[in-house]
Amino acid sequence: MSNNRIVTSPSERVQALSDSFKDVLSLGQRYVDLLDQLAQTKDAKNLLSAANKLTKMDLANAFINFPPHYKAADYYLIFMDRLLKMHGDIAVNVAENELNHEFEATVAAIGSEAIFKFEVDSRGEAAFTEQSQHEPLFYLSLEDKLMQFNNRALVNYFIVYALKQHTDLELRDAVKPLIDFAKYLQKDLDFTIDLGILATANDRRFMLDKPELPLTVIDRLFVATADEDYMLMNLPRNNGAELLLDQGTKLDIAFDPDDYSQEWAFLVKDSDEQISFFDVLLHYDLVREWYLANRSALAVRTDHMEIVDEESPATTEVVEDESSDEPSSAEPSEDPVPDEEE
Repeated sequence: MSNNRIVTSPSERVQALSDSFKDVLSLGQRYVDLLDQLAQTKDAKNLLSAANKLTKMDLANAFINFPPHYKAADYYLIFMDRLLKMHGDIAVNVAENELNHEFEATVAAIGSEAIFKFEVDSRGEAAFTEQSQHEPLFYLSLEDKLMQFNNRALVNYFIVYALKQHTDLELRDAVKPLIDFAKYLQKDLDFTIDLGILATANDRRFMLDKPELPLTVIDRLFVATADEDYMLMNLPRNNGAELLLDQGTKLDIAFDPDDYSQEWAFLVKDSDEQISFFDVLLHYDLVREWYLANRSALAVRTDHMEIVDEESPATTEVVEDESSDEPSSAEPSEDPVPDEEE
């Protein structure tokens, strides 16, 4: 029986109120069980289940107002906090703002002035967003089990803005728990993750937003290295250039000569596969200044991950969303919870 339909007679109104109370009591019990599971479970799968259900739960009722409760964005942040704490990671601090009763996060390495919250769109995709510059550093979908960093926002916030207030080592430490969170999602919950320019694998190509690159941009790098200790060399197949940095780190700006598309990309190579393109921008003034000065040509794009077939959630594809880093306008549950009605 719908509690929102128009009722006229006293008996109908009384029955409607009675039905509303029954619905609210049932909904309230499911809500309380999920809150307990979110707060207390020590199992990552159960944590994800509770958070996902809470973000989608609608507590609206025609007759009864629920007591003040948290929003979907808060459950995302609580989920993140609990998963980090399960691994003993305390670099991110999550607390409730007493004024608006919303949860917000700070990162130990850069202090309490930088505030982070999740912002949830109509599709249920949440963006972990820095509040002063309003940069969405990564996107998270609990439903589709996807997590992806936003290259543009990483450069805008950490490289352009935060580097003016913090050292490169502080910013490296600030990014580390975000990377760890992604790896926990992948290891514990089989999420598909995209670290973007934070990835460190030597074979990871960071594709440019614009596939064609004016060679004058590389010429400017040759000029910039003239008075530096770093050596820039043309690649053997004339498909780009390689910059030799310190400690055996190499930065290539090149296209694959065996690929007909010949799209330009950055590659970072080091013996231990510990250095990302983000690290290069963070630590090397020469590269950072050249990159930012020519960002309209060099911006690394972000490809948006989406589920292809809802019946095959393990299958994903990457489709371009025209977003670059250029500035833009069956296991048993330990915490059983009654299934929600569809």
